[in-house]
Amino acid sequence: MGLKVALQMDPVEHVSIDADSTFRIGLEAQVRGHSLFQYTPDRLVFDEGRLLAHGRDVTLRREQGNHVAFGDWRMADLSDFDVVWLRQDPPFDMAYVTSTHLLDRIHPRTLVVNDPFWVRNSPEKLMVLDFPELTPPTMIARDIQAVRAFRARHGDIILKPLYGNGGAGVFHLQTGDANLSALLELFGGINREPVIVQKYLPAVVRGDKRVILVDGEPVGAINRVPAEGEARSNMHVGGRPERVALTEREREICRRIGPVLRDKGLIFVGIDVIDGWLTEINVTSPTGIQELERFDGVNAAALIWQAIERRRQAG
Repeated sequence: MGLKVALQMDPVEHVSIDADSTFRIGLEAQVRGHSLFQYTPDRLVFDEGRLLAHGRDVTLRREQGNHVAFGDWRMADLSDFDVVWLRQDPPFDMAYVTSTHLLDRIHPRTLVVNDPFWVRNSPEKLMVLDFPELTPPTMIARDIQAVRAFRARHGDIILKPLYGNGGAGVFHLQTGDANLSALLELFGGINREPVIVQKYLPAVVRGDKRVILVDGEPVGAINRVPAEGEARSNMHVGGRPERVALTEREREICRRIGPVLRDKGLIFVGIDVIDGWLTEINVTSPTGIQELERFDGVNAAALIWQAIERRRQAG
């Protein structure tokens, strides 16, 4: 029997049909006989005990310039759906956090993917702190003297916003770079959050692997190679995806973290690994499944839906 599926995401009409993971998940849902309703997070409404969303039924197709057909606008009760996808892009700000609190009101009677409680409590750059033996040296701080001391211990560092995404605001600071204090002042003027600082891993020039896990099991990986003269490998900023196999070290990382992800209802996760070191665990809106399918023929979207359907059948 088909499932009623709601997609909480950024505007579907603007996605890249050859790269967007939510689009691919939606296409696979249709193949499996599920129906789709789409809304943006600003149209989520809690009204006298009911969680509603103002959106439209959608039909997706892989056709450039004509990839979505919309039904009429309507106000839908999300408790009437079998599955709600939490898929808007970060930043992981209070608007994002609030949406997870609201979705908690219907989960797990309506299955929210990924589990909103654990999305809220497992930000990508913080969840790695649970696995210090798998990660490069890492600091979370606002204190300039502490960050200077960290750089004195480790040499080149990577400094990035704690709740950012897509490579925005990521800096490679070499030993002696005079911009460290100015950058921390800049970040401090934008918000009150600390930054994350990690030891720079020179092997990133050969690529930053995105490993896809479905219900705690690795299903494949892609390598993202930084553009010439660029320290960031994110595809949003010009990183080049390429085919790659999983190493035994990466499989060991997945064996360590996989059961934790599964127990927390984090069905679709993308981890970042550089030279055998875990740098992020992406649970909010991971990407990479379309590239994986093109390189290795792995239909991760089908595996994701199989996991969801198993959870629905289990009650």
